[in-house]
Amino acid sequence: MVYYNSKLTPYSRKLRSNMTEAESLVWSKIRRRQIDGIQFYRQRVISTFIVDFYAPTVKLVLEIDGSQHLEVEYLEQDKCRDAFLNNLGIMVLRFDNHQVMFQLGSVIDRIYDVIEDFGREKCHFRRS
Repeated sequence: MVYYNSKLTPYSRKLRSNMTEAESLVWSKIRRRQIDGIQFYRQRVISTFIVDFYAPTVKLVLEIDGSQHLEVEYLEQDKCRDAFLNNLGIMVLRFDNHQVMFQLGSVIDRIYDVIEDFGREKCHFRRS
């Protein structure tokens, strides 16, 4: 189980009720186990971070980035955050709002591909 800062829980609840349009679009495609039966959670606290979407069974985080994430300060923060999550064995997929709004099919296909790859690795690992 991954440590989380319980003081962030009220904030994550607030974020769940105030999703961006791009986050809402992604959520409409991944909620209720629509992708290979995988359960995703919205605005999940992991350690000291709140991630947009998290699927613990496949250790996958989805981040939907607004335009502010193109600024140098945010790019550095995202890089450190991704490295931290990667060290926990969690893969991070980042999509910007434009990708979600105009290429949603490609975004969902990429998520499917990563989940399929995870399944193949898991099956391969079990056979060894």
